Amino acid sequence: MDAITFRFLMSLAASQNLEMYLMDVVTAYLYGSLENEIYMKIPEGLKMPEDLKSKAKEICSVRLQRSLYGLKQSGRMWYNRLSEYLLSKDYVNNAICPCVFIKKSSSGFVIIAVYVDDLNMIGTQKEIDDARTHMKEEFEMKDLGKTKFCLGLQIEHFQDGIFVHQSNYTKRVLKRFYMDKATPLSTPMVNRSLDVEKDPFRPCEDNEEVLGPEVPYMSAIGGLMYLANCTRPDIAFATNLLARYSSSPTRRHWNGIKHIFRYLQGSIDLGLFYPKNSKCVLVGFADAGYLSDPHKARSQTGYVFTIGGTAVSWRSQKQTLVATSSNYAETIALHEACRECVAPVYDSSHTRIKWNSIEKEPTKIFEDNSACVTQLKEGYIKSDRTKHIPPRFFSYTQELQKNQEVDIEYIRSSDNAADLFTKALPTTVFKKHVHSIGMRRLQNL
Repeated sequence: MDAITFRFLMSLAASQNLEMYLMDVVTAYLYGSLENEIYMKIPEGLKMPEDLKSKAKEICSVRLQRSLYGLKQSGRMWYNRLSEYLLSKDYVNNAICPCVFIKKSSSGFVIIAVYVDDLNMIGTQKEIDDARTHMKEEFEMKDLGKTKFCLGLQIEHFQDGIFVHQSNYTKRVLKRFYMDKATPLSTPMVNRSLDVEKDPFRPCEDNEEVLGPEVPYMSAIGGLMYLANCTRPDIAFATNLLARYSSSPTRRHWNGIKHIFRYLQGSIDLGLFYPKNSKCVLVGFADAGYLSDPHKARSQTGYVFTIGGTAVSWRSQKQTLVATSSNYAETIALHEACRECVAPVYDSSHTRIKWNSIEKEPTKIFEDNSACVTQLKEGYIKSDRTKHIPPRFFSYTQELQKNQEVDIEYIRSSDNAADLFTKALPTTVFKKHVHSIGMRRLQNL
């Protein structure tokens, strides 16, 4: 189960006022049965059979009948064992998302989301109680009650919604890099200069010294990426930008890392809040930062999808093609956003939940480039400025619109939440977009 699936299920739980429980399987890998013959040396303390006592242990071996921790196939064997049992109990599993099992009844439903030996159960109370009973009958289980910690995420249950954050992890990261007493900042990165030569995030120059292994640059990037991918979309762009220089970082880039740490120091308890009884509709925002990387003439793709006003999926990534105009860059960004919004994880027929959980309406995607929106709505307009754009970027999006899977609409740039993922923003605009994607402070709830 990935983070996007987990956030999507939490948004469903909040919007439909469902229960969430967590169970842990004790020594899960030992339940798997091996399909191949595997032998191991006789371990210390194992009694030898009478007819073999005269022989040295070094020349003997034992054949494994069950999987053990440390075998490469142990995870797959455990999944096969769990899947076989749940399917025998009338759960339904989809090949596209094999970590999710769903069972419906006349009175409700239960969803079991599996992450190794952690089982998250989301659904109505009666069906969850039945599922807990079934699991305890077959495996040795730890019943951890309501889900409060999973995948490294802290989950707080309030009367008006579910709050997901990583305060403890953020504190550990700050302490690890000696930034736990740093002065807080209001944004994760400084505004970039229009002068390429003065850009603090330019690549390493010939006369600059590359940081040595004594500076934990890549470790810092790894810690920040985990935050950015799980609960902190507000640092996604800054982290993506600085991750490009992991092979040859300079003091300028390390100062950028410390700038993000200082921002985190002032927003440790910031997270995603999924309100209860909200309208469970998927809404997207797409944007492109034209020539966001002026040194290699690349633009930045950014999009975010919300359910009930809170982000469940986002992306900030440098484009692989050279866009010759802002229209070209926005078209590429919109193409990527359309690919994301039709993913099966957002489809209620995939999760087998009632149709009213996600309304069967075209997914609205807001874009702030009017020329791009017009071309995608009214058809490709060939001209000297657009004839070089590959037709696939238009054709795919137009086909989705024709099939009423997406609906592209124009929005003012000041209201486009995807700006958060394509450029450095002033403090006021930054805080506005952070609030618009459902990010809140724990102390304010």
